Amino acid sequence: MKKLVLASGNAGKLREFGQLLAPFDFEVLPQSAFDVPEADEPHVTFVENALAKARHAARLTGLPALADDSGLCVSALGGAPGVYSARFSGEPKSDDRNNAKLVADLQGKVDRRAHYVAVLVLVHHADDPQPIIAEGEWHGEIVDTPRGEGGFGYDPFFLVPELGKTVAELPHEEKNRRSHRGQALAKLIERLRLDS
Repeated sequence: MKKLVLASGNAGKLREFGQLLAPFDFEVLPQSAFDVPEADEPHVTFVENALAKARHAARLTGLPALADDSGLCVSALGGAPGVYSARFSGEPKSDDRNNAKLVADLQGKVDRRAHYVAVLVLVHHADDPQPIIAEGEWHGEIVDTPRGEGGFGYDPFFLVPELGKTVAELPHEEKNRRSHRGQALAKLIERLRLDS
């Protein structure tokens, strides 16, 4: 199997990517296994941050690397919180504070449209001139009152209109199937199929 470094320390992501990429002969390893520190994310776009993280992990390990960057974009807020989704209300990171700020910023706004974005980048080596880039979007709207016990982040406030439920109210399997990350992963796998 070919070794692939995941530019993340998230155990859930490691498990998910590991299972999905195994058929392509990839063994997915966390960057922490190589003592790779987290990369800086100085960019204002998801794709630039994901690319920076993937190149950073590939450069320090000499292996192919996979990175993702994701967040929430709200129409009435000009796309914010965007790449700052995890730290929307400042440091230290707090889902509760982020959600409180989101609801406060939307007070009086009629347009509640929002979408989750996930960008995956796979580089074969640090200077790969043609990385594989896959993007997924999940559209919905923001509600003022949290609903549901599942999910994390903005999920209790992110309503999927056609289902009449927030993401936090969806069963785990359904969330994974519909989600921005699930869509991006499906596109990445399709590209790998074509390339193999």
